[in-house]
Amino acid sequence: MHAASLELPANFDLSAYLQRIGFSGPAGADLATLQSLMRCQLFSVPFENLDVQAGKIVSLQPADIVEKIVNQRRGGYCYEVNGIFAMALQTLGFEFRMVACRPMFYPVRRPKTHMALVVHIDGKRWLCDLGFGSYGIRAPLDLDQLDEDIVQDYDRFRLSMSSDREYLLQAWTDGQWVNQYGFDLYAQEWIDFAPANYLNSTHPDAVFVQKPLLVQHHSDGRTILFGNSLKQIRRGEMEQRQFDAEEYPALLQQYFALQPV
Repeated sequence: MHAASLELPANFDLSAYLQRIGFSGPAGADLATLQSLMRCQLFSVPFENLDVQAGKIVSLQPADIVEKIVNQRRGGYCYEVNGIFAMALQTLGFEFRMVACRPMFYPVRRPKTHMALVVHIDGKRWLCDLGFGSYGIRAPLDLDQLDEDIVQDYDRFRLSMSSDREYLLQAWTDGQWVNQYGFDLYAQEWIDFAPANYLNSTHPDAVFVQKPLLVQHHSDGRTILFGNSLKQIRRGEMEQRQFDAEEYPALLQQYFALQPV
């Protein structure tokens, strides 16, 4: 399925999006642009669930996503950050599909509540994902590069294929390969993510409902706020500390350029 399954809203302006993510230079439907766009957005648009924490159901209206991320300079979770990325890809003429992914770091099997993109360029397929939180990929992954260590900055990832023809993404954490999510290449429509979005916004078992979760990637690692814990991962080394409730607004501003909702 082509990108036309995501309707471009009237308020999406490519130049405003590129300015929001700090992208400069020529942009075309090529691998170099895809890699640069993904990196620029990762380093400028935080993963965040502040709306869910405020008791709101995250809007999947494309116009609301543009208003939130571009105009209000907020972040979002997977449907939002991958959604705005998809709008840019569609405007630039990329061919892609949206895929549903099954998060696999829970102790029990979960439904396919995560969204990612598979972009087609010159006969190759690239996994792009700007919204998986703590151990998300940092650059497009070649779906043909299976069972190999893939180093991205100071992180390591691996793609494999299961016996039932599903891809599995793993990340190297704490000295071992840890399953992140599985997916197949069945193309989803935008509306297909509405039930999963409602679950992630409202279900008491959803991690986004339980605690604040924010991730800001940067060139040598990432900063993660989860509950009352702040992790700073730089060059493969982690520092972690607990913080008090009164520190929360200042930490949002300092590390994520956000205000409480």
